[in-house]
Amino acid sequence: MSENPSQLITIVLADDHPVARSGIRKTLESAPDFRIIGEAEDGEQVQALVAELRPNILVLDLVMPNTKPAELERRLREKYPETNTLVLTAHDRAAYLSDMIEAGASGYLDKNVKKENLIAAIRRAAHGEILFDEAQVNRAHEWRVNVKQKWDSLSEREHDVLRLLGEGAENKAIAEKLHLTPKTVEKHLASIYSKLGVKNRVEAALWWERNSRDFPT
Repeated sequence: MSENPSQLITIVLADDHPVARSGIRKTLESAPDFRIIGEAEDGEQVQALVAELRPNILVLDLVMPNTKPAELERRLREKYPETNTLVLTAHDRAAYLSDMIEAGASGYLDKNVKKENLIAAIRRAAHGEILFDEAQVNRAHEWRVNVKQKWDSLSEREHDVLRLLGEGAENKAIAEKLHLTPKTVEKHLASIYSKLGVKNRVEAALWWERNSRDFPT
C-alpha cells in the first residue's frame, strides 16, 4: 500500500498498561499506512492528545484511570468528529458494549483479535465504517431491555433495598439500615419483584448478583 502522507492513517493509542501499548504499537507499525502519533494512559491524556493531534483513529482501552469511557467518547464525538474510536479491550461486558454503541464508537474488539483483523478494522473505521456486527447490536439491545431498563425503573430507595438484599440482609436488617419499618421494606420488595420480573427474594438476589457490577454502588 502506498505511503503517500495524504493516505496515512494517524492513530493515538490509549491503554494504561505499557506492555499492552507496546504490543499494540508493534502490531500496528507493521502496516505501512499506519502512523502512531501519540500514546495515552488515562482519560485526561486521551482528551489532550486528540485535541492537539486530531488523529484519524483512537484505539481505546476501556478500563483506565480518570476515564468513564462512554462519557469520554461522547465528548470526543461532539468536539472532534473526524476522530473515530475503535475500542480494544479485554472486558467483554454487555454494559460496556451497549454504552459504547450509544456513545458513537466505531467498533468494539477483543484484545485477542488477530493481527490482520485488527489492521483491517482500523482501515475500515478510518473510512467511516461502523463495525459492530449483528450479534453485538442484539446483545447490547437485550442488555438495555432486560437489565438497564429494569434497573432504571426502580426508585432510589428500591435500589438501596435491592443492594442490601443482594448482600444477604434480612428484612429487619434492611429496615434498620435504611430507617424504615419492616412493612415498608416488604412493600419495596414487592415492587422490586414486579419490576424485575422475579418471583421472590432469592431470584431478586440472583438478579443483583449477575448485574450489580454494571451499576453504581
